[in-house]
Amino acid sequence: MTQLREPLSVIGECGLPAALEVMGERWSFLILRAAFNGFVHFEDFSSELGIARNILSNRLTRLVDHGVLARERCEHDKRKVEYRMTAKGRELLPAILALRDWGLRYTDNAAPNLVLIDARDRQPIAPITIRAHDDRVLEWGDLAWAEPEDVGAPVAEECCAKA
Repeated sequence: MTQLREPLSVIGECGLPAALEVMGERWSFLILRAAFNGFVHFEDFSSELGIARNILSNRLTRLVDHGVLARERCEHDKRKVEYRMTAKGRELLPAILALRDWGLRYTDNAAPNLVLIDARDRQPIAPITIRAHDDRVLEWGDLAWAEPEDVGAPVAEECCAKA
């Protein structure tokens, strides 16, 4: 069976360039990390991250424009705004955690200061992995691309008749 290669030259058909357009630089990831940690106010993002105000404003605007964060009026002070995580933004959590884990494993200057746990059981979360439909952990060599109409189709057996 020949493996179908992802068409690398057709950028518009791949989700990676679109994702990088939204999240493709470090400040966007660090802002999102802060949002996952409960930060909602401009001043809090600014002071905690040490980011220049103009860059922070630009990145927050981009994240809002792309629906990752929502800009809302503060309930108790209508003069202030809050940046709240949207459902679309929350779906980035596995990617953020996978990148964080990779950074801890493969860079010299990162050290785990906290362990992410399941709030209910107080146990560490399992490593972020790629899983098959039957929950098997998959490695790079286990993956292949398929045309949408071929997904779920039985795999043809390759056999060689011996003479």
